[in-house]
Amino acid sequence: MKKKNAIRVLVAMLLLLTMLFTTSCSLDALSALLNPPSEDPDTDESKPPEAPKPSDDDTTAPEGGGDTEDYMTREEVEALISGIKQNVNVTNNDIDITSTHEQNLLAASKGLLSAVSITASFEVTYAYGGGLLGRPSYKTETVTSGGAGVIYQLDKTTGSAYIITNYHVVYNVDSDAEDKISDDIKVYLFGQEYSQYYPKLDYSIPATYVGGSMYYDIAVLRISGSEALKTSSATVAEFANSDDLAVLQTVIAIGNPEGEGISATVGAVNVDSESITMLAVDEETAVTMRVIRIDAAVNSGNSGGGLFDEKGRVVGIVNAKIQSSEIDNIAYAIPSNIAKNVADNIIYYDNINPENDSAYRVVMGIEVTIADRWSEYDTETGKVHKIESVSVASVNAGSIAEGKFQAGDIINSITVKTGETTATTKVTRTFNVFDTMLTARPGSTVTVNVTRGTETLDIVIDLTGVTPEAW
Repeated sequence: MKKKNAIRVLVAMLLLLTMLFTTSCSLDALSALLNPPSEDPDTDESKPPEAPKPSDDDTTAPEGGGDTEDYMTREEVEALISGIKQNVNVTNNDIDITSTHEQNLLAASKGLLSAVSITASFEVTYAYGGGLLGRPSYKTETVTSGGAGVIYQLDKTTGSAYIITNYHVVYNVDSDAEDKISDDIKVYLFGQEYSQYYPKLDYSIPATYVGGSMYYDIAVLRISGSEALKTSSATVAEFANSDDLAVLQTVIAIGNPEGEGISATVGAVNVDSESITMLAVDEETAVTMRVIRIDAAVNSGNSGGGLFDEKGRVVGIVNAKIQSSEIDNIAYAIPSNIAKNVADNIIYYDNINPENDSAYRVVMGIEVTIADRWSEYDTETGKVHKIESVSVASVNAGSIAEGKFQAGDIINSITVKTGETTATTKVTRTFNVFDTMLTARPGSTVTVNVTRGTETLDIVIDLTGVTPEAW
């Protein structure tokens, strides 16, 4: 190695050390050092510029014979300093590893107090052997599944709560029960989970099934008169608007993996909204669900657990993952807007009639499609979101929409008025139409703002007397 190169390295080291100690270099600068940019100058714009080579007038040779020693000029030193600054970014404090970890810790702590683990037991009768005269013998056993949930509503005065979980956590296709739903459901608060090592410490809280939807994979459980809940540190979960999620936003999955107790894993949103088709829990019906794709570690028992954002708010309910030797870290969660709307729907219809145990959706009778699609940068949040221009593709004959909508109408917003409550949803994705109708009830007034050609108009639909469909 030439001495000039050695001197350059030495000077760079000294300059770097000086900057690190005199400017309180941020942790992201150290990260840049530990993970240097690519050596390919054509693909890496962050690589420091090459220092200019000195001219003959800028170099001097020492007296006497031997190897020639090259010395760096002032211009070379300044260029090298500039390159190091670009590389280590010593003045950028936007990314703080310590504060990011602390933020995740606080978010998880908030989420943990609203998290529960769930066990559901089922009586299952199996046929086995040839038996007498070739007839099979039967044996009934109790099987238990484990999952998780979040506290959706809470009243500590009465020790009552509603819990949101997955439908498949409390359903077993082999169950002897007619509806295949467990009639022995137990809930455990964080810190009081069942443990095989301490069987005498039974902190289980009995819960009953209120209702659920196989198509949305959401179920609601009820806890009533629990003394343990009255004196606990449990809190109700705060729900965020899942439509605001952005790719690579940090998320925390809190659940009950392998039935070993509540734990948390951290990851990111990989796809903010997509549709997946899978075999439903009845092992007969193919269902298509809208989900969030995440890379946080998810395992059996995480089902029904909350997916939380950096502020400890629920943005989804974990419900599935892909298991394959060729695929890493692909898991899914039901968006919080769907989970919340379905839960409210189930609770509403249960209050009307306890025999109602499904989610019910009013169907307007229109098919929608995408007229245009683009991405939009939010200058306030710094996030990029997909935007769709949603239009009416067709109107079903005999539906409540017939004679009101026309194919090609661009849907701008939907306002649902139920009693004294009015809520308006701006339609920027096709799913906004279906999600919003989960909030409509018989007797509600739905106002759809559309653009038809050059005209903007409101289409008003009275749902009085309309029978909702079970989902």
